[in-house]
Order: sequence, then structure tokens, then C-alpha cells
Amino acid sequence: MQADTELAGFRPRSQSVPLDWARLRRYLAGLGHQLDLSEMPRQFAGGLANLNYLIRLDGQPCVLRRPPPGPLPPGANDMAREHRVLSSRLWLRFPQAPRSLLYCVDPDVLGAHFLVMEYRPGLTIGADLPQWLDSRVAGPRLARTLVDLLVQLHGTDAAEVGLDHLGKPEGFLSRAIEGWTRRAEALGGAAPRIAVRELSQWLRAHCPPDARPTLLHCDFKLDNIVLDPETLRPRAVLDWDMATRGHPLFDLATLLSYWTEPGDPEAVRELRQMPTTAPGFPSRAEVVEAYRRSTGCDLSDLPFHRVLAMFKLGVVFLQLHARYLAGATTEPRYARFGHIGQSILDFTHDIARGRAS
Repeated sequence: MQADTELAGFRPRSQSVPLDWARLRRYLAGLGHQLDLSEMPRQFAGGLANLNYLIRLDGQPCVLRRPPPGPLPPGANDMAREHRVLSSRLWLRFPQAPRSLLYCVDPDVLGAHFLVMEYRPGLTIGADLPQWLDSRVAGPRLARTLVDLLVQLHGTDAAEVGLDHLGKPEGFLSRAIEGWTRRAEALGGAAPRIAVRELSQWLRAHCPPDARPTLLHCDFKLDNIVLDPETLRPRAVLDWDMATRGHPLFDLATLLSYWTEPGDPEAVRELRQMPTTAPGFPSRAEVVEAYRRSTGCDLSDLPFHRVLAMFKLGVVFLQLHARYLAGATTEPRYARFGHIGQSILDFTHDIARGRAS
């Protein structure tokens, strides 16, 4: 397993969320599988919510995924949805989708439902590029890869891969507005009430009609892509627990919500989800144009999707901060998430009013 994991980033064992590996081994043995605990599983360092561990199952490295501890918002961290998507025929038409091998609904095994999926070793890039990559060379290549993958996914026929009943595309945008509004309101004083109310009203007033649905990832960004470290070609797209069908511009807008630029407000740049402020990375406008050229998609509704994606992102960061305040996580980086979430909503106001893009 060492050769496969040399690029993987793991949490120190002292900071990893412990699981009952002996109980898991007994459960898997009952299904005819062998969990090798001669080398204890390691928790991956990436991600803000779901817990991901490298395990060795039936002689092969695999990834176990489960939701974080504590209460979760309705519909969040949906391992059942992710298993449905990744155990379908999607990998035949979108080979960057790893295959899910097993799903367990019983929370008595590990404290929550979980899945086991194939492991795709490689390079993942978060807030910063590795020192050995020149951003002026890597930035355009990575941007092109992200756009190409998004175009490829949106061009995949859902019926052909057995996902034509995934989600409810009719009324998808309206439900998204109301769902994220409810989540914001459930935070109480942790969410700026005026901003939430005004943005919700703006979104309702500008909601476009349903369009021809495509497959959506719903959390498409650079650190969810596993890359070949030498060629930077994509090996896998991860984190499908929110995948559904709906308007393709929602996925594009989600990518843009993480795509910070040097001129963005400081607190928005503090998101640090992707290294797009580095020299060489194209602007958001250039990413949009690249997507338009590849798809011919009508972009007239993109401002709405941009506001919706940013509204969602702001609420997500406020939710994560609420988990930190409640003691569900002790990660120090969560301490600033409340400030970041409110700043994102302020920036979203500017986008809605045409003062930013």
C-alpha cells in the first residue's frame, strides 16, 4: 500500500476520528470480505465534513466514507445517494467516477451509514499548489481539466447509465432556494437575518424555469479531483453525495463559487478552497467563456445560479462554524468559518446587485 499512498495526505493519528475497526472487520467477515488490520486504517486529511479512511479490503486498498459525528442537516452527507451513483453504470461513460463496492445502512456498525469504494491514488490539490508546480504552467492546464470534466459529465446521458430517476429535476431550483433558506434560518442568530431574507427574496424573484436536466455533481471543485502527478490528467472525481439531475449552470456556478480572484474581498479569498489567485489561473469570466465554447449553453441565467451557489456556500460555512461552536469538531480552522460565511453572503449581495461577478 505504501506506493499507492505516497501522495496521499493523512491526519496525524492523534487527530483522527476513531472508528471501531474490530467491529467493522466482524461485520465485513459476515459478508464474505476480509478487512486487513495488520496496518491500521488512516484518515485522509482533506475534506470539511465526511470522514474518509484508507483501508485494505480483500487484499486491495479501498476508501471507507461515512458522515461526520453529530446531528446533520436533512439530506446532507448522503452516503446512500453516493453509493447509488457510484454503483451505477456511470463509470462506463464517465470513467473518472470510482466504483462503490459496498454500502451499509446499519448505524450500529460504525455509528452511521457508510460506503466502501475503490481507491484511486494520485495527487489532490487544495488551497495551494505543490511547490514543484509552476502556477503559470499548471494554472491553465488545471482550469482546462476542470472545464472539460464538467462538460463531459453534463454530456453524459443519465438514462444510458441507469441514473434517469436520480433526483427530482422538476422544481430543482425552487427547492434549492427554499431548502437553503430553511437551513440558514435554522442557524438562528448565527446567520445574518437581513442578508438571508433579502437574498432569498432576490432568488425567488429571479428563479428561471426548469431546463433540460443533466447529471450534476453539486460540489465540483479542484480538491475533489484526483490527478496523475506527472501529467495532471484526471484519474477520479470524488464526493458524489449530493449528486442529482438539474440545470447544468448550477454545477458551473458551484465551481465559480470556489474560484476566488485577487480582487475579491479579503474574507472571501480566505475561503482557500482552490489556488486560483495564483498567477496563471484564468479569471472566472474566462472559465465561463471556456464552458460556453465547449457546450454552446445559453448563459443568460448564470447570474441567478451564481447567487444561488454563493448563498449555499455561505450557509455551508455558517453551518460548519455552528458545528465547531457546538463541540462537534475541534479543528482550529473552523473557528473563522462564521466570519467567512457572513462575508460570503455580503459578497453574494454585491453579485445580486451587479456590483461584483
